[in-house]
Amino acid sequence: MAFSSDNVLVFLAVLDHGSFSAAARALSRVPSAVSMAIAHLEAELQLNLFDRSGREPRPTESARALEPQARLLAAQLQQLNGQALALTQGLEQRLSIAIAPELLASRWTTALAALAQAHPLLEVEVLAAPQEDALALLHTGRAQLALVFERPSLDGREGFQEVGSDTLIAVMAPDHPVLEAARREAAGREGMPAASLSEEHLKTTRQIVVASRDLGQTDARFVYARHIWRTDNHLAALGLIEAGLGWGWQPRSLVAPRIEAGRLVEMPFSNLSNGLRLWVDVVWSKRRPMGLGAQLFVQEMGKQMAAA
Repeated sequence: MAFSSDNVLVFLAVLDHGSFSAAARALSRVPSAVSMAIAHLEAELQLNLFDRSGREPRPTESARALEPQARLLAAQLQQLNGQALALTQGLEQRLSIAIAPELLASRWTTALAALAQAHPLLEVEVLAAPQEDALALLHTGRAQLALVFERPSLDGREGFQEVGSDTLIAVMAPDHPVLEAARREAAGREGMPAASLSEEHLKTTRQIVVASRDLGQTDARFVYARHIWRTDNHLAALGLIEAGLGWGWQPRSLVAPRIEAGRLVEMPFSNLSNGLRLWVDVVWSKRRPMGLGAQLFVQEMGKQMAAA
């Protein structure tokens, strides 16, 4: 092979600095070593890369044709060396982040963009899993981080950083039978301005719950109804709710476009406000040291919260 990591750097240095002597100074080498490296490269390629007829060598058309790929190779070598150094300093081979599906619409990709810029060769895996399953992936070591809502109690195995908040609201389809019945009742009573529901409707109407695949794992804070349907996928839950098959708690940030489009409505209550404000945490296991990638992700998520 004619090109090597070393002579690519020499070739580009001559292109960038315009002479063998200037390239030598930039590379901390003697001019004769640079001239010899270029001569050997030209012999291997059987191409003239520089016209030496003038005072300073001028790149030939062949050199300019090879330049884009040479710069790409140099950039890749730089990334590779940076990745190898980062690995020795604690960078993960792969960073896996488990995200509660209701939070997929939150601002976590900005932190990943900063991570990609700092460590472009780091492999990243994003796993969408119900909150209980996301935390299980964390504790088994399958994921290094979990982005979830605040837990009902602190777990001594976990470290966490608050990175934002969201409000869960109870929503249902605008043509849900319970809501239509409430509208008819409101229309039949003088002075009753609009349809309204009560806490009893939450209990007696089927609820769509995003929950773990483990039937024994359910967050009681979010289960109100006596009859529930479960799914581990937020899109499936939204589809069921929009089809009028039940009501459900969903983050306002996620369902706002559907409400604006008339596909969902906030359930109107007469005796309570519709909204549960919850903190959002990025969580890690105290039993395993955080790698450089995880540390940077947590740091960037914290910056977003501070700037909000």
